[in-house]
Amino acid sequence: MIKEFRDFIAKGNVMDMAVGIIIGAAFTAIVSSLVADLINPIIGLITGGIDFSNLYVNLGDGEFASLAAAREAGAPVFAYGSFITAVINFLIIAFVVFLLVKAVNRIKDAAVKKEEAAPAPAGPTELDVLMQIRDALKK
Repeated sequence: MIKEFRDFIAKGNVMDMAVGIIIGAAFTAIVSSLVADLINPIIGLITGGIDFSNLYVNLGDGEFASLAAAREAGAPVFAYGSFITAVINFLIIAFVVFLLVKAVNRIKDAAVKKEEAAPAPAGPTELDVLMQIRDALKK
């Protein structure tokens, strides 16, 4: 059983998947920084400085200055702003990943076209082969 597990781990697909997960985690940090540090401030500027993540409806009693204060007090809240922020972040991240995949596919297509454009090694034609067979049969 240990040998089977070792063989499974050593297969190329598992190693490729592990590398993909590691690269994906590193890429997530980059995209998260892009969204939080570059794109969200621009969206905030366009929307007049509205911070969606702090929008909420208090479902309980009391007044709270912020969503964090309401949550700290244990008040039931409908935090629709956090949801809006998550949707905006998802759309931005999905668009960035789309652009990345599109660029990778363009590079792959260029490599495939280059391979297809390379002439195949010239071999003997059918006529040449038949002539060789004829000559071999004459001997």
